[in-house]
Parts: sequence; C-alpha cells; structure tokens
Amino acid sequence: MAGHGTDGHPHGADRLCEAGDRVYSRAVRRGRVPREEAEAVPCLLELALLHPDPDDMAWLVPTSPQEVMTRLLRGVYDEVSASQRRMGSAVAAFEWYAGLGPQPQNGPAEGTAIRVLDGLSRIQAAMDEATAACTTEVLTVQPGGIRPEHELTEGLHRAMALRARGVRMRDLYTHVARHGQGLLNYLELMGDAVQARTLEEVIDRLILFDRTVAFIPANADRTLALELRHPALVQYLVTVFERLWRLAIPLTAPLPETGIEGISYRERSIAALLAEGHQDAVIAERLGISVRTCRAHIARLSETLGAASRTQLGVRIAQAGLDGPPRPSGLGPISLPDVPGRGSPTVR
Repeated sequence: MAGHGTDGHPHGADRLCEAGDRVYSRAVRRGRVPREEAEAVPCLLELALLHPDPDDMAWLVPTSPQEVMTRLLRGVYDEVSASQRRMGSAVAAFEWYAGLGPQPQNGPAEGTAIRVLDGLSRIQAAMDEATAACTTEVLTVQPGGIRPEHELTEGLHRAMALRARGVRMRDLYTHVARHGQGLLNYLELMGDAVQARTLEEVIDRLILFDRTVAFIPANADRTLALELRHPALVQYLVTVFERLWRLAIPLTAPLPETGIEGISYRERSIAALLAEGHQDAVIAERLGISVRTCRAHIARLSETLGAASRTQLGVRIAQAGLDGPPRPSGLGPISLPDVPGRGSPTVR
C-alpha cells in the first residue's frame, strides 16, 4: 500500500474522502465488503476503518463507528483545549455512520472478541498496548530452535518493564533452544521473574497477557495475527499452555535418558515421528532443527539400528520400541535386538 494511501487521500479518520465515504458507508450497511472494493481507497485500511474478516480474508469488515470514535477521543483527551472543534466533528461524523447499520446489542461488540492484525507494525502496536496494560502474568510459547539474539534483545526492554511492575513470566521452548547462549543470557538477566521449560515439540507461537488477551499467528509468515479477547477462547489457550507446562522440563534440569543404549533423546523423538509417517521436512519443523540436521540424525539412527533402507528402518524402530512413548526412567537400559551387520552401538 506504500505510495497509494493517505498521500492520495489526505484526511483523518474523522473526515473521509468521497471514495472512502462510499465504501465505508456500504460496509457499515452490509456488514462487510469484498476486498477488491477497497483497493481504490487504501486509506480505509491504513486508518483501520476496515480490517480482514477472520472467517474469510477475501472480505473486509468495518470497524464499528463507536470503536473508531473511542480511538479518536483517546488521543483527543490529552489535548482537549486545542481539539474541541475536531472532537465535535468526530462525534458528529461517526454518530451518523452508526445510524446506517444495526444497533449494537448488549455486551461486547462482535469485532472486539477477535481482531485481525494486518501487518507487522499493527501486530507490534497491539502487543505493545497489551504489554503496557499487563499487571500480573505473561505466558508464551516460542516454537522453532535457537532464538536469534536480535529477537531476544528487542524483547528485553519490554520484559524488563514487565519485571519492574512485578509481572511474572513463563516461557515454553523446544529442547533445541537450550543450546542458544543468547537465551541463557536473557534468563540470567531476568532472574526469577521468568521461568522457562522445554519440550521436544510445542504448538505454534502463543502469547497470553493476564489470561484475558491472547495473540496467535494467522498465516505462515506471521504477517497476520489474531488478537483474541473472547473469554472462552482465551481460557482454552490457557488450559493448553498449562498442560504443556506440566509436561515440559525445566531449562535448568537435564534431559532424561532415553533408556535405550546408543539412542539419543532427539533420535528417539525422530524415530517416533518417522513411525507416524512424517517426512524429513515436517519432522525438522516440529523439532525446531534444520532438515540437514534431521537427516544426519536419521542416518545415525539407521546405522545404530542396522537398517539399510527407510522401510527396514521402520521395522527396526518398531522392534526397538521406539514407535511409542518412552519407558519410565529407572527401568534400566533396553538392549537393541540383534540385527545382521550392526556393530556395537555407542552412547551419544
């Protein structure tokens, strides 16, 4: 939208251009408009008067006039004496738009329970607002492997501000994140304000503030996000987090032994996913490692189990009991079945 937005439609949200007036009025009357109808007036998206429909991204739904007015008045409040004329204009304009559509029912407006955030700048602005309002707790799930240090550095000032307000934080990572020195440095700086645990696999990125608002990605490249404030949805995500947290291993604790001689913890996880029929790229993504690293582990697994092909590897995995959950610790190591051509495995 660069170069086609408010430069061609110079106005604020309280006084639309003629093209914007027509499209926004139509959206309020009908409840939504096709995305192509708004292409000629990108100002409506840039001013957040229209946003993607969570149920169908090909449509745009209007931000309720009441919400737009509230947003305007929030900024006006700090400059009341110099903004009386603009305030009156905003109220008059959006009261007129409000009359075009159905009157709101009792309870929260539909658009506030699920909000689509389009673009990294809007996502970050919403996250900053939620961070500033947070008073008690932040829960996060961070998928992938080792966290890049620039991401940790960018988030450090927000985390320090939360800690200064007494906010407690709990973070879930994959086991691979244990190998990142940047994460260890970050946790040392944060002290007991942050608890971190790891799992072999986690769900996609999730951030929960005070158990009242959640953020999740809405597309693969994370340029779209959903801001969720519906109590039932947020509580469901809190429950998912708490169950993963109970299964996770504290970052300061060592990973458990697999109980099988010659098979590492990660190789056991890869074997279980291979037994489920997953391809190398899927396994690598789920475990937060590169495809190359994943294939190196599979090669070592094949060597240890004496498998000459993928088909034979599947059989060996089943014979060794690697296709199911790990055995309880304390039962002692499991001896691999004797297979032709397999040398003595070494513990890795």
